[in-house]
Amino acid sequence: MSDRLKALADAGVSIWLDDLSRERLRSGNLEQLVAEKSVVGVTTNPSIFSAALGEGDAYDDQLRELAGKGVGVDDAIFTITTDDVRDACDVLRPAYDTNPADGRVSIEVDPGLARDTDGTIAQAKALWASVDRTNALIKIPATEEGLPAITAVIAEGINVNVTLIFSIDRYRAVMDAYMAGLEKARDTGLDLSTIHSVGSFFVSRVDSEIDDRLDTIGTDEATALKGKAAVANARLAYAAFQEAFSGERWESLAADGAQPQRPLWASTGVKNPDYPDTLYVTDLVVADTVNTMPEKTLEAFADHGEVEGDKVSGRGAESEKVFEQISAVGVDLDDVYVVLEDEGVAKFDDAWSDLTKTVKDQLEKSA
Repeated sequence: MSDRLKALADAGVSIWLDDLSRERLRSGNLEQLVAEKSVVGVTTNPSIFSAALGEGDAYDDQLRELAGKGVGVDDAIFTITTDDVRDACDVLRPAYDTNPADGRVSIEVDPGLARDTDGTIAQAKALWASVDRTNALIKIPATEEGLPAITAVIAEGINVNVTLIFSIDRYRAVMDAYMAGLEKARDTGLDLSTIHSVGSFFVSRVDSEIDDRLDTIGTDEATALKGKAAVANARLAYAAFQEAFSGERWESLAADGAQPQRPLWASTGVKNPDYPDTLYVTDLVVADTVNTMPEKTLEAFADHGEVEGDKVSGRGAESEKVFEQISAVGVDLDDVYVVLEDEGVAKFDDAWSDLTKTVKDQLEKSA
């Protein structure tokens, strides 16, 4: 057992792995990470599946079988990815049985549906039914069109991981959509205690976008602010979380068994080599959160990460000042968040196209 990762878990941070592949499942690697690295959840996205299917031969037998049945590309992707997520849910089931907030495995709706509310709802239901595990989470992007889909899916008792959250305003809307779904679920008599959700707040991409703009501005004041935005943004998100999950509306839901929608720190792999490789883990330690890490970040923290206590609570005013300074030197923060959301959707869409091409090629080769 990694002492450093155990200390992180003991501080109230649920450690999830941001990766999944059939090879990881077959080799027992995922079970090993659960046993030795305190991993209690898994997140996936189109990029992860594209990489998994593009390497090795773990999917060859299933691709040949699907090709022999004449299954189309979209249906093949659906079958392959839900099979992997179902198997991962089974590996994580003991963690779920210990704490139902964890032991979770996420699978994302087709990113091409990010601006399609009805399409998102339909595919979320289909993914949920296919995986058929209570510890699954269906990932829905936090676009404007995704918000009503979140409410509708939660209202039917489907667990949701809301992805691609960048701004505090959008995060507040996500939490509102979650609670609206819970209220609808309660009205239809569903057991609220069985419904779980996380809000995936993206971290490193905020620094990447704002740092580029600060570099373009080029003043000493601007340069001094590099590397400060992402952590400050996440700290403000946590303050918004604390505010939203208190008060009369939430207390009424909690009295009926509702569970809070925990913040999940996503995109925690450091992209700037000048920053510490555990920056977005160490500086975001706080209870009641999830940190989903690529394996490289997980191993870095296991090797030399430090838990220095709660680095988030009570730092809202300090974080607000960071953004006041960033705005004062000329960064248009509203534009930053629009660009980040659009790029996030586009990147997953591109990865989905790569995944489609990979599966199409392999089906043709296996036919």
